[in-house]
Amino acid sequence: MNILQINASARREGANSTRVANTIVARLQAAHPGARLTLRDLAVTPHPVLDEAALGALFTSADQRTAAQCARVALDDALIAEIQAHDTIVLGVPMYNFGVPVQLKSWIDAIARAGVTFRYTETGPEGLLKGKKVYVALARGGLYRDTANDSQVPYLKSVLGFLGLSDVNFIYAEGLAMGAEAAEKAFAQADADLDAALA
Repeated sequence: MNILQINASARREGANSTRVANTIVARLQAAHPGARLTLRDLAVTPHPVLDEAALGALFTSADQRTAAQCARVALDDALIAEIQAHDTIVLGVPMYNFGVPVQLKSWIDAIARAGVTFRYTETGPEGLLKGKKVYVALARGGLYRDTANDSQVPYLKSVLGFLGLSDVNFIYAEGLAMGAEAAEKAFAQADADLDAALA
């Protein structure tokens, strides 16, 4: 097993989503002693946003790119190669203003590339990152699971599925800002979700 852990919190230390992601990885490593782990912390090494310069580089043919454009595309290439090389993906995802952190959005923008991680066919789009298992560690201050206010899960299901990542398990730690007792229950729920996912 090759595990890729992506910590998407803006916080380098003390992030609840990272805590849950670390628990998932520890359980996977305990079940698979030979598992190898690659850790990418997007707070420590944030990926640049998809801006006009990046689009210009991506839509310029490789043999026509400037040195700066080649360097920018190489950053995305590295993330694509990284996810292609791993069979198990663990995402630590806090909720920021009902969405995913910009750090995670930039990572998704980097790995979503037509002809490489997805392609368009006569019958519609086809994801090319197939045969991988994904665990998403969700940390929320309030309670959003299975409600209309949970915009994260539908988005992540859509974008990950579009890339071929259809085997996705969501691990919820919710109510973390609602007091110590609620936080304790939140981590207990995350443990229960993980038990079910690993059963």
